[in-house]
Parts: sequence; C-alpha cells; structure tokens
Amino acid sequence: MTQWVYGFGGGSADGDASMKNLLGGKGANLAEMARLGLPVPPGFTVTTEACVSYFSNANTYPADLGDQVAAGLKTVEGIVGKTFGDAANPLLVSVRSGARASMPGMMDTVLNLGLNDHTVEGLAKLSGDRRFAFDSYRRFITMYSNVVLGLSHDDFEEVLDDHKDRLGVTVDTDLTAADWEKVVADYKAVVERELGQPFPQDPQDQLWGAVSAVFASWMNDRAKFYRRMHDIPESWGTAVNVQSMVFGNMGETSATGVAFTRNPSTGEARLYGEFLINAQGEDVVAGIRTPQSLTRVGREEMGETAPSMEEAMPGVFAEFVEVVGRLESHYRDMQDIEFTVEQGRLWMLQTRNGKRTAKSALKVAVDLAGEGVISEEEAVSRVEPAALDQLLHPTLDPNAERKVVAAGLPASPGAATGKIVFDADAAEKASQMGDAVILVREETSPEDIHGMHAARGIVTARGGMTSHAAVVARGMGRPCVSGAGEIHIDEAAQTFTARGRTFKAGEVITIDGSKGEVLDGAVAMIEPELTGDFQTLMGWADKVRRLKVRANAETPLDARTARGFGAEGIGLCRTEHMFFDEERIAAVREMILSDDEAGRRVALAKIAPFQKSDFVELFTIMAGLPVTIRLLDPPLHEFIPHTDEDIDALAETSGIDAAKLKKRARELHETNPMLGHRGARLGVAYPEIYEMQVRAILEAALEVKKTAAEAPIPEIMHPLVALGLEMKFLRELTDKTAKAVFAEAGDTVEYLVGTMIELPRAALRAADLAEHAEFFSFGTNDLTQTTFGISRDDSGRFLQAYMDKGIFETDPFVRLDQDGVGDLIRIAAERGKTVRPDIKMGICGEHGGDPSSIAFCETVGLTYVSCSPYRVPIARLAAAQAALSVRSGTEREKDR
Repeated sequence: MTQWVYGFGGGSADGDASMKNLLGGKGANLAEMARLGLPVPPGFTVTTEACVSYFSNANTYPADLGDQVAAGLKTVEGIVGKTFGDAANPLLVSVRSGARASMPGMMDTVLNLGLNDHTVEGLAKLSGDRRFAFDSYRRFITMYSNVVLGLSHDDFEEVLDDHKDRLGVTVDTDLTAADWEKVVADYKAVVERELGQPFPQDPQDQLWGAVSAVFASWMNDRAKFYRRMHDIPESWGTAVNVQSMVFGNMGETSATGVAFTRNPSTGEARLYGEFLINAQGEDVVAGIRTPQSLTRVGREEMGETAPSMEEAMPGVFAEFVEVVGRLESHYRDMQDIEFTVEQGRLWMLQTRNGKRTAKSALKVAVDLAGEGVISEEEAVSRVEPAALDQLLHPTLDPNAERKVVAAGLPASPGAATGKIVFDADAAEKASQMGDAVILVREETSPEDIHGMHAARGIVTARGGMTSHAAVVARGMGRPCVSGAGEIHIDEAAQTFTARGRTFKAGEVITIDGSKGEVLDGAVAMIEPELTGDFQTLMGWADKVRRLKVRANAETPLDARTARGFGAEGIGLCRTEHMFFDEERIAAVREMILSDDEAGRRVALAKIAPFQKSDFVELFTIMAGLPVTIRLLDPPLHEFIPHTDEDIDALAETSGIDAAKLKKRARELHETNPMLGHRGARLGVAYPEIYEMQVRAILEAALEVKKTAAEAPIPEIMHPLVALGLEMKFLRELTDKTAKAVFAEAGDTVEYLVGTMIELPRAALRAADLAEHAEFFSFGTNDLTQTTFGISRDDSGRFLQAYMDKGIFETDPFVRLDQDGVGDLIRIAAERGKTVRPDIKMGICGEHGGDPSSIAFCETVGLTYVSCSPYRVPIARLAAAQAALSVRSGTEREKDR
C-alpha cells in the first residue's frame, strides 16, 4: 500500500528534511523540526505523489487516502487532547500547500478549519475569550469562502468596513465579541446570498474541500506563471500540510511573526523580521496592520515607537533567539521562519532557506564560508546565477537631484524608473509595448504576479518588510517600496496623491528600493561596482570552472563591458552589425546594386577600411584573447529598403536610380529568407565579400600585433555551412587570402578557421566539416529554429499556448532543448572529435547565458560558452556550478 500521509509532532516524525520531493519543502522541514525537538504543532503531510495521482485520475483521490487522513487526524487528536469536530473540545487545523520548491503566496491556505456554529461556542468556553473565538470564526469564513468556495475577499471586507463605520472604529482589535458575532452572521448571509446555500458546517466536508482547493491551487494562473518564471516543473505537484492550530490572536500575550536569521536584503548577520501582537499570520504578510520590529535595534533604526518583540515579550524572545540560532546552524543557511506565540508559549510553524536578494545571497554565502560553516565550493553553489542580474545594472546616482514625493519601507533594493500603472494587467500590456512601468498598488496579492514580473519596480501603500510585495519583489530582483502610507490611490481615477501632489497613470516616477523612497520623474543612474563579496565569490567560481566564458560583442562598448565582467574573449562578433552605420550603408548598398564582380569589388574597397578599424579596436580591447568573427550572415535584401516610399527616399539621398533600386529589391526578395541566400551561400556565390572581410581581419591583427604585448587570436567563422565541400571551398578561400595578406605584410599571425553549426545536417555530418574546420560554434538560435521548423520571430503567436498546455515545458529559445537540439550538439561534438580530437567547440546563441544550458555544455564537453556582456558573470558562476555538479556525480559513481 502506498503511504500518502506522513505525520509529525510530539517530538517525532515519519519523514525528515531529505524527503523534500515527497513531502514538499514545508512538510519536510516541519518533520525535521519535530525530530529536533522544537515546539512544532503536530500534524501530517499529504504527499506530492497524492497530488500527482489526483490530477492524473480526473481529480480523484487515491482510494486509501481517506483512511490514512483519518488515521493522521486521530494521531494529532491524541497528542493535543482535542477532537476534530467535537463541539465541547474542538481540534482546529490549518491546511497549507507545500511544494518542493518555495513558491511564496502562489498557492492557497486555510486557517481555523473545523469551526462552525457549535465548535465556535466550545472554543469560546475553552479559551475563556468569546471575542477571540468569533474573531477566529470570521477569519475562517473569509478564507474558506475565498479559497474553497470562490468568493471574493472584497465581499467580506465591505461588510467589515460597514461595521467599523457604524461603530466608529478603525482597527479590527477594537471590535468586541458581540461585534464579531454580528459580523459572522453577516458573513454567513453573504455566502448564502452569493451561492444559494449556507456556509458548510460539517468539519469533514470543510477538510476535504480545503485539501481539494490546495491541490487545485497548484494549477491556478499565478502558480503556473510563477513556475514558468522559476522553471519549476508542473509534474512535481504540491503536498498539503494539515496542522493543529495555535493562535496568535488570543490577547496581549499572543503574537505571530516572520523572521529571517540574516537580513534578506543586505545579508547582514543579525535577526531581522516583524511581528504583531494579538494577530494571526496573514495579518503580517497581507499588510492589513502595520507590523512591529522583532528587535530593539531594528525598531530604533526604522524610527518606530511601538515596542519590539524583544521589549514586549523578553522571555519568549530569548527562547526564540535560541531556536532560530539552532535552525540556522542545523540547515547551515539563512532561514526564513514563521512563528506564533500562544498565551506566552512559542510555536514554530515553518522554516525554509530564505529568499534573498543577489547582494544578500553573495554576502551570506561568503560570510558562511568565512565562518567555516560551509566550504568555498558550497558557497559557489549557494548563489543562483540568474540572481546576479540584479547586481549588473545601474543604480541611482547619489549626486543626482532627488524630489522625494513619498517614503515607505526599503522592501527590495535597487532602483527603477518608469511610467505609473495601477494594475497588473496594465503593467503587462505596457511592458509588451516596450514601456518601462512602475506598478503602484494599495497592496499586491498573488494574482498580481504577472504584473509584478512585467514592471521595473513596485510601490505599495500598505504592507511591511515581509508583505507579499516585499517577498516576491526580492525573489524577482525588482526594487520595491512597501508601506508608503502617505500615498493615497484612487484606482477609479487612475491617480495617486502624496504630499499634496496628484500623479496620473502614465507619468514617470523613480523608486529607490534601498532607501524606500518614491521620486518625481527620471533620476540619473550609475554603473554598479562589482567588488567585495561579488569579486570574492567569482574568484572562487573561476577556480573550479572548466568552461571558458566569452561574450557576444561587436562594438567597443560591448567589448569593454564584457572584459569588465570577466569575459575571456569574444565568442561571436556579428560583422553585419557593423554595416548599418550611416557612413557605411551607402557603400554596402552600392555593392549590392553592382551588376558584376568588378563593381562589387569597388564598393567593397570602400567598406574594407571601416571593417579593419573595427577589428583593430576589438583586438586591442581583448588584448591577446580569442576573437571569433562571423563573416557576413544575413541575406542582402536586409540592407536595402522595401517600400516604394523608402526606396524613393533612398534614391533621392543616394543619387541611385529609384527604378534600379526597385528592380534589385524584387530580385533579392525571398519567400523564406531564413532558409535562403545567406551565410556561407553568400561566400560561395560572391567570394569577394568574404575575401574582403578576411583581409580586413588579418590586416587588423597584424597592425595590433606590432604594439600589443600579446598577438591577437582571430578565429574566422563561416556561418550556415551544411556540406563538407562547402567548408572546403571556404577554408581554401580563407587560407588563400591569408597567404596574400601575409606576403604583402612580411609578417604573420596565427588564426583559426571554423564554422557555425546551425543546421541539423551540419551537426550530423560534423566529421565532414572537421576535415577543414578547426572549431565549431553552435549557433543555437538558428539550430533551434531549423530543428523545430519554428521561426523565432513568429513563435510568440503560439509558443505560450504550447507552454500553457504542457507541450513545451519552457521556451526552447530561452532554455536549450536538450533532448532534440542538445542531441544534435552531442552528435556533432562526438563526430567532430573523431576527425580532429583537439577541436575547439562552444555555443554562442542566447542559450550561452542560461544556467541549465551551460550545465548541458559542461556534460557534453564543450570548450566555452558565449553570451551577452551583462550575462558573463552569470555564465561564469553557472559554469562553476556545472563543473561541481559533474564532479559530484562522478564521485557518487565511484562510491557505488
């Protein structure tokens, strides 16, 4: 019989931290904390396998799950001395999701489950606090109605606001027991009015309704979006954790909070977090009430007057500090912890490795290594490569004028400028149109995930440092200002007012997430300085990685940026990008319009000096590092206009006859240019083009060699080759040109000749190409296009539908298709090495900066990856992690 349910609590557990795949992160950590003897409310976990089975069998539970859940409940009842559904001594439970990867706020939770018109009376008598009992009941009705029954929170907020207005109070804690009884009656009336049936009273029906809702939330839109964003497979499913309730809303000796063992924004090694007295957990993260600092120092730094937990509950706080210290020591990483204090007794509800900014991740990893807790190699493995992107972009210039229009909490560091939008859909739509936007909300909710991802930054009027907006923004690397209470939003008018000014949707603001400020207009930015912890960790990464990391660059700015980020050469210089400059395009067009080779050579002679000067700059910047130069690749029609209007304008400015331009445009027109007269086919049809480029490359290398400490290393790459004889022709053309250049100069430089593998045939016949090619560079953008028969430019029309339906797990143009395109690369590498064992191989498509694609390159044994300049540090770290992963796998094999 399959075990679907695993219990925990009372000092023991059926599972442990190693069972994260089966129990989910939350369930595995609850089990581990119980094993450590920490105060964990008892409960049980329904496994991820049960969720997978549920969806695989038309939303039907496994046959024996009901009996196992009943047994799990009975065990919990025995530990706590209460009975689920008993009117006199009721056990109440929480029902929470728990996937193996942390997905904060993406799935659903129900608290206080088991309350009904009878058990609420029992809870009131047991606790001696009728107000607490009915406060808990109204919370349960709200959450259950929203999560399970599909009603909106707003339906209930409206009722509560009416009661507050009638009573003349502003905060929930001012309502009496009698007030809450009336609220509960009105809430139940809302349910019956909206659904045509009363609020469910049977605790067993409530429990299974909640379990089904948590399973279903694995497939909600926000969870799907989050999974796509973080590459979490749909096939994993979520666990469900059913846990006995402990209450932070039982008066002034009760509280609830969220803590990090180190600062998630900066990495500073001290306790960080917030709590609320007489509250439940959702109050802290939802921004409904303003939370208080955990520590006295934190309170003073934030300028708060309300006492910290350290001051308000010194005894419990001391116990809490000891417990969280044990947790960080046990897990050897910064922990994100949820806790409740029930009438002076501490309970631990969750621990997990905390989400953190890139800056914090670097500091925590380097500090833990410095403290001897982890090794340097473990530190390298602890930082997500993609997270480095947060550090590689500009921040606000400290000398720039700052017109602060509102201030809040520094929830997620960094800075961003953009147009104001007030809802997630508008943010996504504007971003798709190319606009930079700042999402301004009263508070964010999980439904806003797509808009938060599309926005450059986020501002909320409510919420604390651990609110939904703050946690999600930090995970995404978006700057965020939360709790900017002086901002008053009018969504209907699409405006917000702060400090006497009104800002409309579309106006530009800047946010400083490091200071918690909202500023008027665009503010100047400065480039980041990548020193300190960044430099230390990258040094450790460079010591363990095998793959070289180059950059895709053809301008001096890109080349210098790449060198600053640690690039070890240029893996792709696209020469056609050098042709569109205003001074050059006329000569290029003259070449295209020439009727014969002689005319083309005249035009090419005008282009050659520009090409040579470009290469001199690149060779100088790269200072003896390899520079791979791809000869002209795109079809010639791209260099001349197509519409009659544009052609007439060109004729007027160039003096070229308009009729001739139109005739040539018709001649060059191709039905499918991607598969047309481009790449190596240009070199075969018009060898004088490639001859000019090879000459410019080698003359530039000879010129730089005269003054450089190290001679340049040009690698001349012929694109879109499919045939061995094609490669032979182009190799002979290159060598013949080189021989002439060297004879004229009386000097030589070493150079390599290779090809860009972009076609399935080239991969399959790689041995033929290796007879004449000294290196392969896999152009994975085109290789993906030609393998799938999909145009990258047009794929946006249908790829999303494929991903939504699970046909594609990820966009194959973002993450390498390792089964298909990857197999072609593997075949090409193996077959190329049979002819030329020392052949140099790399990839230079967009996949060169994707960590999972880099890991694949490590397993295949490629020599290098090449990516955009700003992704070079990401690739360096990913290459190190890939090397460590391969080494670890090899060691495990030896152990077997």
